[in-house]
Amino acid sequence: MTDQHPAAVPVVPDQVPDEAVAAPVSDAAVAAAPVSDAAVAAAPVSGGAMAAPVSDAAVAADPVPGGATVSDPVPGGAVVSDQGHGGVVVSGPVSAAPDRSTLRLALVVGGLVLAVLLGFGLGRVNATGTTTGGPSLAAEHTDPPGTGPHSHGTTTSTDQGAATEPGGLAVSSAGFTLAPLGADFAAGRPGQLRFQVRDAQRRPVTRFAVVHDKPMHLIVVRRDLTGYQHLHPTMAADGTWSVPLTLAQPGVWRAYADFTVVADNGAQTAVTLGADLVAPGDYQPRSLPAPATSTTVDGFTVGYQGTPQAGTTVPLTFRIDGAGGAAPLERYLGAYGHLVALREGDLGYLHVHPEPELVNGQVTFWLTTPGPGRYRLYLDFQVNAEVHTAEFTLSVP
Repeated sequence: MTDQHPAAVPVVPDQVPDEAVAAPVSDAAVAAAPVSDAAVAAAPVSGGAMAAPVSDAAVAADPVPGGATVSDPVPGGAVVSDQGHGGVVVSGPVSAAPDRSTLRLALVVGGLVLAVLLGFGLGRVNATGTTTGGPSLAAEHTDPPGTGPHSHGTTTSTDQGAATEPGGLAVSSAGFTLAPLGADFAAGRPGQLRFQVRDAQRRPVTRFAVVHDKPMHLIVVRRDLTGYQHLHPTMAADGTWSVPLTLAQPGVWRAYADFTVVADNGAQTAVTLGADLVAPGDYQPRSLPAPATSTTVDGFTVGYQGTPQAGTTVPLTFRIDGAGGAAPLERYLGAYGHLVALREGDLGYLHVHPEPELVNGQVTFWLTTPGPGRYRLYLDFQVNAEVHTAEFTLSVP
């Protein structure tokens, strides 16, 4: 576009009288940004005023009603002078680019923000990451056997002492899924259970912590709480677990996989998942025996003292007597006993471990029942290298 005004003359405060610093304009503003010495930008404004930006000076014109004069410092030593309706003059060096200290500060802040974002992203990726290569079963558990009584199988995977909902009620939890690989069984006939634990990306998990001597504890029981079995599957390189299994009677059975996953960053997540198994046939459920604190199994008399209460952690102390008195208990899976509690109705699962040492030949567990109802207790103990299971019905008001 052709310029309609003569070329403007750069304003240099040291060479121009005060009254000639800015030409008055009417109801218009002209802004000038520094450019190279050879370049001149001119724009028509009302009243015939024009501003030409140069490298060493800048002119800004803006009407100020009332004829007031304003002088304000501008970074870099420039001064803004408002001459009423005459316009605004910015004198002194003005630079559109930030100084070195500002640039350095911006770079430092930007680098810190980038580092935080990258660290957060990597942390989220690794938080549930699992290895899909060969199996790794030697990871140390964060609660080594013998450190004190604690439980597994709760939805929050915490140690004994906090009331929580039981585990094993879902096939998926905490980003992991129990995937049976064929679950056809004939009642009373030996079979094999095969399954995988898969992560949120549907990849088989292969890194598990060894907890109480085993990386996987599998509990199988019919839905009427009979036929209890405590098994320990083995895992192949592709993450497939397998174990021989016989479902003695027809009906629907519940399988609980109790394990602790180890992520790539070393984080451990204890999970209990549950799935149903079916043995076709005429299912005749049995009623639970009446509550009792004493029972007999394989020639042993087993009794306990303690009164469980809903939502409260209480001690249960078990005594096992043989023909000659107190039975010489042996460690089984790193402890003097293992206690599984299943809730009648939904078959919620608790797996409790005892105090590390016997007291007067007795073993003590700390049990937290999550709510009122009837529970079936299964106590595994070992004498003379043989494992026995004592069962009790417990009623919690």
